[in-house]
Amino acid sequence: MSRNPNAPGANGADRAIVRFDDVSMRYGRAPETLKDISLALEPGSFHFVTGASGAGKTSLLKLVFLAARPSKGLLHLFGQDVSAVPREELPFLRRRIGVVYQEFKLLDHLSVFDNTALPLRIEGRKPDTYRDDVAELLAWVGLKHRMQAMPATLAGGERQRLAIARAVVNRPEILLADEPTGNVDPDMALRILKLFVELNRLGATVLFATHDEDLVARSGMPVLHLQNGRLTAPGARP
Repeated sequence: MSRNPNAPGANGADRAIVRFDDVSMRYGRAPETLKDISLALEPGSFHFVTGASGAGKTSLLKLVFLAARPSKGLLHLFGQDVSAVPREELPFLRRRIGVVYQEFKLLDHLSVFDNTALPLRIEGRKPDTYRDDVAELLAWVGLKHRMQAMPATLAGGERQRLAIARAVVNRPEILLADEPTGNVDPDMALRILKLFVELNRLGATVLFATHDEDLVARSGMPVLHLQNGRLTAPGARP
């Protein structure tokens, strides 16, 4: 994977790949899950999203992935006002975003190789155009020897690395991770974090949601901390 030529540089918020302007979000008629969020993320940046359970971490990622819409405020992705994008064009924006879920969301009837290649097959690409690239990616995440294995035979850390491979196989510009280390031991969590750091170095803009404060502290990466749906300084009290 080559370095993203847009990662990061001058002009700050004017070059934001993700921008929230006074964004709030609610599910149905429930109280707001996110409240008055404003932020701007540069291309090629890496941020942790932290906060207690229910603070709004997953909801923030859903907005970026266009799986939900703001109830108030403006959301811009790739320089576009999402509210002005026709519904039929949203899938093309989503293809520029990769998502890694805590629960993996693998297809148990497909091999490791075929799970990884699935986004490329959905795009209509032929196997001979991606076979070598998928094999190289699986080698990079440490699964070369398990390419023909089925997900049910994989250990938890292997399943998470497979989920990461599938999320990045089409080289997304934004990579979202929702508690990707929540089901693995501390050593594997560090290994997974290193994969995300390397993907960031290759140009992906990373939002990594976690409640693992030790992992955050060891990384030294900047933090977006959510508390009761609002962005606050880490460690702040209501």
